[in-house]
Amino acid sequence: MSPVLALLIAAALLVVAVLTGVVVRLLDGRRRGGGHLRFDATDADSELGAKATLVQFSTEMCARCPQVRRMLGSIAAAADDVAHVEVDLTHRPDLSSRYRVLQTPTTFLVDGAGVVRARFNGVPHRHALDEALAAV
Repeated sequence: MSPVLALLIAAALLVVAVLTGVVVRLLDGRRRGGGHLRFDATDADSELGAKATLVQFSTEMCARCPQVRRMLGSIAAAADDVAHVEVDLTHRPDLSSRYRVLQTPTTFLVDGAGVVRARFNGVPHRHALDEALAAV
């Protein structure tokens, strides 16, 4: 293989890797619909909030989970009818397949009846989370 061809292949791989990283970064933290999921409060050993519950799926080795925990905790503390529940998938791996959680942190916005109204993969954007809470 010629050196020029090897450099072109390496450059093409670098461009694909950068574009993939940009797309993943843009999609991280965005609001998505909840689909037809219902969250069962017994899975978290906790009560749902009267208006809404912020359910955070995390693991012990998650680097961004403490940041999300603080943000969701402050949102729940500011509103009387909003609760924050954390589910550790390290101890409950069965829930990752039931709720289709592929990465941590993943946050569900669940209404008082347990219906998942929105989901956020990665660190949720604060403004998108506020808009989703206002819509519940």
